[in-house]
Amino acid sequence: MAHEILLVEDHRDIAEMVAAHLERDNFVIDYADNGNLGYNLGRENSYDAIVLDVMLPGIDGLTVCKKLRHENAVRCPILMLTARDTLEDKLMGFDVGADDYLLKPFDLEELSARLKALIRRTQGKGVSQKLQVSDLVLDQNTQKVFRDKQEIILTPICRKILAILMSESPGVVHKKEIEKFIWSDSPPDSDALRSHIYALRKSIDKPFASPLIHTVPSVGWRLQAVDEDRKASQ
Repeated sequence: MAHEILLVEDHRDIAEMVAAHLERDNFVIDYADNGNLGYNLGRENSYDAIVLDVMLPGIDGLTVCKKLRHENAVRCPILMLTARDTLEDKLMGFDVGADDYLLKPFDLEELSARLKALIRRTQGKGVSQKLQVSDLVLDQNTQKVFRDKQEIILTPICRKILAILMSESPGVVHKKEIEKFIWSDSPPDSDALRSHIYALRKSIDKPFASPLIHTVPSVGWRLQAVDEDRKASQ
C-alpha cells in the first residue's frame, strides 16, 4: 500500500532528490515549495505524513506545523527537516507539534525508515505527542508524566527539564543549555537549577528501583536507563 506524503521544501534540488527516492520506495508525493502552499495543502488534504522544512519562504515551518496542529487539528505525523542542530530548536519543534527531526544533510534511507516508523506507530490511532525513555513517559498533549504506569505530578519547571532530558536521551544535556531554555538569558543563582534537578530526581527516581537521571560531573545531566548506560560503556 502506497503512503501519501506532503513534502514542503523550498530548495528544488533537495525536493527532487527526496521525492524521487520516496517514490521509488512506494510513497506518493505532493509537493509545496513555500510555507503558504504547504499549509493550504496540509489542511485541505489527508496525508499519511508530512515532511516539513523549518526554513521556508512565506510562513516558516514551525509556524506551519503549529497552525496545522492547533488550528486545523491535523493529526498525521510531521517530520521536520532542519540545518539547525541546537537543543532549543528541537524543543521548539516538538512544542509546536512535530513528531521527529532530521538534520540536514541527511541520508535518504534514514528518511524513508523514519517515515515508515512514524506512520506505523500512528496508523489507526491519533498522533501521540509522547516522549518515552524506558518506563518513563511524558505526554506533551496532556502534560502528564508516568513512570511504570504511575502518574507523577511535577512543577512546570521540572516538567520542562524532563522534556529536555528525554528529547536528548541518551545524550548529555549541558547545564547552560537547560538554564537558557528555562530562563533565557537571565538565570537565577547557581543553586536554582540544582534544586529543581533534586526535586525532579525525588519524583522520577527515588520511588523506583533504578535511577534514570545521571549526573555528568562538571558538564550536566543525562536521562538513561541503567541497562542502556551499561551497554554504552562496554
